[in-house]
Amino acid sequence: MAGLLQSRPMMHIGPYAIAAPAVLAPMAGVTDRPFRLLCRRLGAGLAVSEMLSSHPQLRETPLSRRRRDHSGEPAPQAVQIAGSDPRQLADFARYNADQGAQIIDINMGCPAKKVCGVSAGSALLRDEPRVARILEAVVAAVAVPVTLKIRTGWSRELRNGVAIARLAEAAGVRALAVHGRTRADGYAGRAEYDTLRDIKAAVRIPVMANGDITTAEQARDVLAHTGADAVMIGRGAQGNPWLFREIAHYLAHGRRPPPPSYGEIGDTVVEHLLNLHDFYGERDGVRIARKHLRGYLKTLPGAQVLWQVVNRVESAARQIDLVRGYFARIGGELAA
Repeated sequence: MAGLLQSRPMMHIGPYAIAAPAVLAPMAGVTDRPFRLLCRRLGAGLAVSEMLSSHPQLRETPLSRRRRDHSGEPAPQAVQIAGSDPRQLADFARYNADQGAQIIDINMGCPAKKVCGVSAGSALLRDEPRVARILEAVVAAVAVPVTLKIRTGWSRELRNGVAIARLAEAAGVRALAVHGRTRADGYAGRAEYDTLRDIKAAVRIPVMANGDITTAEQARDVLAHTGADAVMIGRGAQGNPWLFREIAHYLAHGRRPPPPSYGEIGDTVVEHLLNLHDFYGERDGVRIARKHLRGYLKTLPGAQVLWQVVNRVESAARQIDLVRGYFARIGGELAA
């Protein structure tokens, strides 16, 4: 499998060449601007925003404005939108393109009850005619590329990912990301990739394979099994944004790169925390940083003791001091 990356053509989404073989999945509450910037710096070929509701009354809330903030991010800047009304989604796609979005991604993959309960997200997979109307309306509304995120179907009995993919291609969608579970599966069990392989074989547009990819070896195996053009990493990147460069190196050379040192991990974590504090302000930034810290610390030596303390602090300076002190300590212990 060495040299697999060189043997694969570069993925293009409209005019944008996505050089890296792994991209960051949109995740509500996770893929904010600080995390997207970090993952792009560490090798993600694309980083899609958190999901934005197309409901007109929610467009200018502080949360929506923050989720649309792509200041300083490299191109292409991708915004994910969700809803169930074709005209409303088309209007919202146009609105975001006018605000600078370079790719519009449509969410038809979210399994959350509050999203599916309003016939959005993966609930749309039950209604293929509505899917077609939405895709046609959004593609016609904007000059930028439109992409689509789906699951393999609503349920194992209605695993219609191939049919949805063909509708997407016919409507002019430029790329497709597929999570290897149905809506009914949620995140239980293991993702399956046979349906992704069938989808890739059925369409000519790029397909990104998503679900349970947490190592470079898994990325290699999923790409080989499905023929997908790239892998999309979601939960596997939480606490391990280095996974993107690890995948690229492994596919290019057939071996993993050296793991990040404790010094690099510590510097990266501190950089991430500082950016969160700056982006959200001290109060919210400290609290939002905790869930990222938990991911970073879960496999590090003695980190449970740090977590018990840092999970309670409210001061940005104290949070940074504790993290710096921990990494200085374990770095010294390793050197000794």
